[in-house]
Amino acid sequence: MSEKKTCSQCNQQFEIGDWDIEFLKNISPTFDGEKFDIPMPTLCKECRCQRRMIWRNNRILYRRKCDLCKKETVSMYSGDKEYEVYCNDCWWSDKWSPLDYGRDFDGSRPFFEQFGELQRAVPRIALMNKNPENSEFCNFAGYNKDCYLATSSWNNENCFYTVRIGHCKDCVDCQFLIEGELCYRVVSGSKLYKCFFCIGVYDSSECYFSVDLKGCNHCIFSSNLRNKSYFAYNKPCTKEEFEGLVRDIGNNEKLLNMQNTFKEVIISAIYPSSNLNNCDNCTGDGLDNCKNVKEGFDAFDIQDAKYFINGESAQDVMDGTNIGIGKTQLIYESISTGDGAYNCLFGYGNWAANDCYYCDTVIGSSNCFGSVCMKKYEYCILNKQFSKSDYEKQVAKIINHMKNSGEWGEFFGLGLSPFGYNEAIVNEYFPLSQSDATKLGAKWQENDFSPQYDSQVYFPLNDIDAYIASQEKTEEAVRGVIVCTKSGKPFKIMPNEMVFYIKNNIALPRTHYSVRFDELFNTLNPRRLWERGCMCEIQGHGHDGKCQNRFMTPFSSEREERVYCESCYQKSIV
Repeated sequence: MSEKKTCSQCNQQFEIGDWDIEFLKNISPTFDGEKFDIPMPTLCKECRCQRRMIWRNNRILYRRKCDLCKKETVSMYSGDKEYEVYCNDCWWSDKWSPLDYGRDFDGSRPFFEQFGELQRAVPRIALMNKNPENSEFCNFAGYNKDCYLATSSWNNENCFYTVRIGHCKDCVDCQFLIEGELCYRVVSGSKLYKCFFCIGVYDSSECYFSVDLKGCNHCIFSSNLRNKSYFAYNKPCTKEEFEGLVRDIGNNEKLLNMQNTFKEVIISAIYPSSNLNNCDNCTGDGLDNCKNVKEGFDAFDIQDAKYFINGESAQDVMDGTNIGIGKTQLIYESISTGDGAYNCLFGYGNWAANDCYYCDTVIGSSNCFGSVCMKKYEYCILNKQFSKSDYEKQVAKIINHMKNSGEWGEFFGLGLSPFGYNEAIVNEYFPLSQSDATKLGAKWQENDFSPQYDSQVYFPLNDIDAYIASQEKTEEAVRGVIVCTKSGKPFKIMPNEMVFYIKNNIALPRTHYSVRFDELFNTLNPRRLWERGCMCEIQGHGHDGKCQNRFMTPFSSEREERVYCESCYQKSIV
C-alpha cells in the first residue's frame, strides 16, 4: 500500500508508491543470516536528488599539485580542500594502497562521522578522465582528443565547453549532442552537421536558430519542421535569401538581434507534452529506448527505473543520477555509478563494482561497506579487509548500529560531499544562495581560484571579417583577455576555438563560458513533472474547441510555450 509522508527537509508532502515499496523490499540485503529492510525515504524525491547531486563536480576545474609526485595537475578539487589528491597516474599506480588507511568501526560513534574521517585521509583521484589526448581539462570524460572543458563527454575531437556530448567533432558550446560536427550552441540533438543556435534538432544540416527539426537542411528561424530544405521563418525561401540571413552571424550587433529573434521562435514553437522516443510505459522527458521508467529524464536504454536523471544502459534503479553504461543493475540512492556496477546502494563514483554499500569511489571492487577510493579489492569495511564470514558479521553489526542512530537507509549528508554547493551540479538543478545552502549543512567554496591573466584587456572587433582578413588581428585576439559583459569575469579565446569562429564566420563571444553554459542549460526543461491539459484549439485536430486531453509534462502551467498532447502535436508539425 502506498503511503503519504512529509519531507523532513522541505516539509512538503510526498507519496511513496507501491513500486517504491516493492523495490526497496527486493533490494534489502541479508548479512550473516539477517535481512535488513531498507526503510522508506524521509525526504521527497527532489530533496533526495539534491542531496546526491552535491557529490558531482563536472566542470569547475582547478590547477593544483599532486600530493604524491608534486607535479602540477588538473583536478576537480581546489587546492584549499582538506583532502589528499593524487594525479591520475599516481592514483592508479602501486605506489600506495587504500588498505593502508583502514580502520576499525567504533560502535560508540555515528557511522557517518567515521566515514567522513576516512574520506579526509584516503587520497582522491584528481579527475575522472580516461585516455585523454591533449584533453587534460575534461572531467567524467574519456577518449577525447584536443578537447577543452568537455565534461560528461566521450569520444570527441576538437570540442570546447561542452556537456554530455559524444562522437562529436569541431563543436563549441553544445549540450546533450550526439554525432555532431561543426556545431555551435546546440542543445539536444543528434546526427547534425553545421547547426548553430538550435534546440531539439536531429538528422539535419546547416540549420540556424531553430527548434524541433528533423531531417532538415538550410533552415533558419523555424520550428516543428520535418524533411524541409531552404525554409526561413517556417516558410520556403530561396538559396540567396537563406545565405543573406546566415551571413549576419559574423557581425556581433546583428548576431545579438538574431538571438533575440530566436527567443521569439522558442516561445512560438509547439511542444509535445514530453520527449519520449521509442519508449514503452514511461513518464519523464528526454528518454530514448526506455521501458517502464517513471519520472526519468535525459536517459537512454533504461528499464524498470524511477526517479532517474542522466544515464544509459541500466536496469532496476531508483533514485539514480548519472547512472549506467555496461548493463548496470540494482542501484539505489547513488550518483556517478556504472560500468556494469551491480547491487550498489548509497554510493558515489562506484564503477564496475558489485555489492557495495555506502562507498565513495570504489572501482573494480566487490563486497565493500563504508570504503573510500578502493581499487580492485573485496570484503572491505572502512578500507580494512576481512574474510567473507567476518565481513558479514561486522556489516550486520554496523547496520544495526546505523538503525539505532537513524543513519541506515539515508544517503550521505550534504556536508560529507568533498565539494561546495556552488561547485557541484546541484547548483545547476537546484540553485541556492550561500546562506540557504549552508543552512542545509552544505559546504560553500569561497576562495576563488579562477585563472588570473596578466594580458591586457581586449575588446573583440565587431565583425569576424576583420579577423579573416588579418592574421595579426587574430593573434592579438588570442593573446588578449576579454572581460565578460554580464559577469565581469575575464576569459580568453583558445587558439583552436578562434579557428572555429573564423572557419564558420561567427562573431567572437562577449560572455564568459560559464555564462554561456547557464544560458544553454536554462533552455532545458526542469527535471520534474506537472499535470496539465493540452493547449490546442485548432479546428480539425479531432476535438471541438480546446482539446481536453491531460498529461504529465515538464512544462508547468505558468510557462508561455504552447504544449500539446501527442495527437495534436503530430498534427501540427509541418
